[in-house]
Amino acid sequence: MLFFLSLIPVAGLLFFIYFNDKKEKEPFGLLIAMFFAGMGTVVTAIIAEVVCDYILNLVIPVDTVPGAILSAMTVVAPAEELGKFMILWLIAWKNRHFNYSYDAIVYAVFVSLGFAALENINYVFDNGIVTALMRMVTAVPGHACFAVLMGFFFSRAKYAALTGKKANCAVHILLTIFMPTIAHGIYDAILMGGEATGEDLLTGLSFLLWLGYVTALFVISVIIIIKSSRNDFCIVTLPEQPEQKVPVQVVYRPSVAGSWTCECGAANNLNFCFKCGRQRPVNTTWTCPRCGALSAYKFCGNCGNPRPFAPAAQFPGAQIPAAPAPVYQNPSAPARMQ
Repeated sequence: MLFFLSLIPVAGLLFFIYFNDKKEKEPFGLLIAMFFAGMGTVVTAIIAEVVCDYILNLVIPVDTVPGAILSAMTVVAPAEELGKFMILWLIAWKNRHFNYSYDAIVYAVFVSLGFAALENINYVFDNGIVTALMRMVTAVPGHACFAVLMGFFFSRAKYAALTGKKANCAVHILLTIFMPTIAHGIYDAILMGGEATGEDLLTGLSFLLWLGYVTALFVISVIIIIKSSRNDFCIVTLPEQPEQKVPVQVVYRPSVAGSWTCECGAANNLNFCFKCGRQRPVNTTWTCPRCGALSAYKFCGNCGNPRPFAPAAQFPGAQIPAAPAPVYQNPSAPARMQ
């Protein structure tokens, strides 16, 4: 029973995150790998915390209020969040399935809740049902919130890298590490600092402050999830073709232009075949008449111009969407596509 109580909040949060990935679902194999890799970061975090706390204790006792707060901010939070970030970076950064902005949040949450699942099992078996119920609405969702912050900035870093903005990419990588670490550090510092006082009144006040902080963190995270899901955008690049005279532009619009049939026989409208993983064929691309950029979606990734209507034979395997309605500048001027 305790085992299931430990995993119920993890499963619920994973389902919520996965359900909100509306553009293109991620492969189960990839998500399971990230979840179990996240579990592995528990080991690295424990080793780092033991070593760093020993060193810190030589300077300032960690059982005092300043020492507890310093340990939370500079040892516990960095040890856990850096481990999660390394898994996210190693598995997701160059993965072909990382092609939409919301994907980064999905990956980060699966890694983080892998960590939280193993940690929660340990706490619940040591302390019982009351701890299980308490952590169900605090610690486990807390790890998910830290991951939402990590995924949000990780996605921006990836988009900046694809668009050639190296400085912007570096800034967002730093924010990917810094923001969840600070959020996690404050979370732990309030609790650990309150417990270190040894006074019931101060401990109670710190607990109330902690509840307010956790509530605010949850609200912010849910807002980020909902907005990121609704505004999910494609961040993939298409392979260059020798016959093209212009470089292939980064495609950032979410709508895919038509469906295609994979060599394995599966029909879909995704960037990769959901059955075998084969990439969408390049013969569904089109050249923007306005700027000359190559794209495979309903809008040009460079200037945003809608895909013009063309005979189906020009785009083998694709179902071409209807032509946009013409917009007239004035009654006497000819129609012009926007």
